[in-house]
Parts: sequence; structure tokens; C-alpha cells
Amino acid sequence: MSNPADELGYGSLRLDRTGQAEAFDAIGDRYDEAFPHKEGQVASAEWLIRSLPAGSRVLDLGCGTGIPTARQLADGGLDVVGVDLSDRMVTLAQRYVPTGTFHRADIADLRPDGPRDLGRFDAVAAFFSLLMLPRAEIPLAVRTIHHLLVPGGLFALSMVEADVDDFSIPFIGSTIRVSGYLRDELREVVEAEGFEIAEESSYSYAPASVDVPPEVQIFLRCRRRG
Repeated sequence: MSNPADELGYGSLRLDRTGQAEAFDAIGDRYDEAFPHKEGQVASAEWLIRSLPAGSRVLDLGCGTGIPTARQLADGGLDVVGVDLSDRMVTLAQRYVPTGTFHRADIADLRPDGPRDLGRFDAVAAFFSLLMLPRAEIPLAVRTIHHLLVPGGLFALSMVEADVDDFSIPFIGSTIRVSGYLRDELREVVEAEGFEIAEESSYSYAPASVDVPPEVQIFLRCRRRG
């Protein structure tokens, strides 16, 4: 009998998170200082709140400090679960959003038959978390999100538009590795993994931190097919 995780493609993939969690452990609260304006993120979370009944389960994937998304979703009457690879970020999120439930976990942990089973969700928010993965893994992560959602569930995604793969950049005094797609290719990846894109927006953004360059942020609001 085949393993569901192998069917997703994780079976032969070597996961390399070297330095990623440690960077965000070191960054801590400075992340929110470097990115003080998050209009696109706030608007996409508001779409989830408008679209879901009160009490719906929502996963904040790569929750960071919990600001603004987990707090916004919780204040909007939703049952928020957050995961992040960084212990420091999970600690901060629990402090800032005491009504939420937060876990240190990797998205690969949430795959079918993976080591963490958090149940199913009415919606998943993944704001700038998938860009921390190499390109080979991003479609598998989107497939995992599809698996985590109930039929018809909502998926709010944001990425930075960039044609890069596992590329090292300086980031708020640390170094991280990031990946990205050009807009059309990002749409293709999301649609190929079982999602219908309902809405799309983009923002030109200049972070407050001097070592983080200006960027174009893409926001997709999606619904699971099937």
C-alpha cells in the first residue's frame, strides 16, 4: 500500500531548514518593526472573516508574532490555530493572542500521515511563509494545505513576486533563504494543486528595515475545489 506522504512527493525530498528558524528566533519583535504596514495582509484576513461563520477553524501557517493576522482573525470571532518553525515566534504569538492555540511545527509535519495532526480547517492563511521553502517544495506545501482544508475551504496566500529559488538574502540582521515566482507562474502552481483563485491583488512595499529591499507583494484569495 502506498504512503499518502509519498504520494504528495515528500518521500524522496530532503528537507533543509538550516538557519531558517534560528534567524526568526533572533529577529523576534523586530519583524513587526521592519514591516509596520501590512494593508494587503489585513485585507486578506478581513476577507476570511467576512466569508466564514463565527467559530470557524482557521490555520495561520507561519504565524510569526501573531500580529496582525492571528489577532485579527481571533478578534473577528474565528477559532485560530497558528504554527511556526521558530520557538521565539510561537512564544510571542501566544503572548499577543492568548485566545489562539500555537504550535512549533513545520508545514511538512502537517502532511497526510505526518507527525502532527491538527485536524481540518475551514480556512488557511499563509502570509509570506511559503517563500521560506525551496521551489521544489512549494507545490507540495500547497497540496498539504489542500489536504488540511474541508471541501470548499478558503486559502489566503501571499508571496513576494521574484524569480528566485532558495536564494540567500540579508534580512533584519540575519540571513534567510527565500524563493518566489513571477505572478503567472504562482497562479499556475496554486491552480494545479486544486484551488480556484477568487480574487487577486498586489502591493508595492518598501519595508522600514534598510537591509530589506522594496518588493512587490502578491495576494491570492482562493477556494479549495472538491
